[in-house]
Amino acid sequence: MRLFISVLVLVPLFASAQTAYVTDTLQLGLHQASDTSDRPFRNLDSGQELEILSRTTYYANVRLPDGAVGWVKAGFLVNDKPAKLIVAETRAEADRLAGELEKLRNAFAAPAATIDSLNEQVTDLQARLEDSDAKSVELGEQNASLQKRQSQYKNSMPLQWVAGAAGFCLIGGFLFGLWWVDQRSRRRHGGIRIY
Repeated sequence: MRLFISVLVLVPLFASAQTAYVTDTLQLGLHQASDTSDRPFRNLDSGQELEILSRTTYYANVRLPDGAVGWVKAGFLVNDKPAKLIVAETRAEADRLAGELEKLRNAFAAPAATIDSLNEQVTDLQARLEDSDAKSVELGEQNASLQKRQSQYKNSMPLQWVAGAAGFCLIGGFLFGLWWVDQRSRRRHGGIRIY
């Protein structure tokens, strides 16, 4: 029996470690009187964390993180964090992450600039490579055309060479003819030139 009574006495001690919060958009009075009939000696804002020491249907005996103890209306306590507190924590985390992101952006600014520069160089080199490929194709076509023409005229001489040789032969033949006529005339006439 004593063990049963000891367990019943200890149960509220284990339950006293429960954490609760003041609900959203509310100022809750902290009172000395257990029925909150006196003037509150302190006002608690929404999201205020507190520890429930004991609880009845309508009232709760609480302890604040700074050690202040008093009574509040139990209907205004919730077990989950209120939205106001969650939003504040989320904003703080978002601000922290934004700061971290900015640091990372600054840390990667120089490599990003190098990457952009290299991308521009790659684009320029690709354009030059495409131009070179186009010129290579064009020169290949010209080479094929020249080889075809060369195979057509494989056993013939160019017209300029033939004309040059013919002109050389005509002029050379005319000069030789003049010299020959002159030599024959001199022989006939005893070395005197007669025309």
